[in-house]
Amino acid sequence: MTQLRDDIRRAIVSPVISEKSFQLVQAHNQYTFRVLDGAHKTEIRQAIEDLFDVTVTDVRTVTVQSKPKRRGATRGRRPGWKKAIVELKPGDKIELFEGA
Repeated sequence: MTQLRDDIRRAIVSPVISEKSFQLVQAHNQYTFRVLDGAHKTEIRQAIEDLFDVTVTDVRTVTVQSKPKRRGATRGRRPGWKKAIVELKPGDKIELFEGA
């Protein structure tokens, strides 16, 4: 049982700390996280509920496309990533976002 719980928790990579994510928290009680590329909505929901002891009402996922970058004559691309926007039950909060 603990092996399965540890695997689910790995779906969450890190919180996304930005002005837009803080506006979503204040206006709609929605929190933004960077997640593994292969994580699906059910895994994300279970991981958030398990890690932060909250009730998730909705999960939306977005694939952030890679961006071209250039340094002098050298060209390359930044890696793409997947983010999840998680909406919580009214009254629930994640303290990680409250302190900043």
